Amino acid sequence: MRHIYALVIGGLLLTALAACNTVQGVGRDIESVGRAGRDVMH
Repeated sequence: MRHIYALVIGGLLLTALAACNTVQGVGRDIESVGRAGRDVMH
């Protein structure tokens, strides 16, 4: 039974880690679009 709990918790942690990476990637994309817009304006 402990093995099942460990697998579930491990799966949840991996999912949370993947979600953080996705959000971080979106933030980088938005930041790069902002930089490109600023460069075009100047």
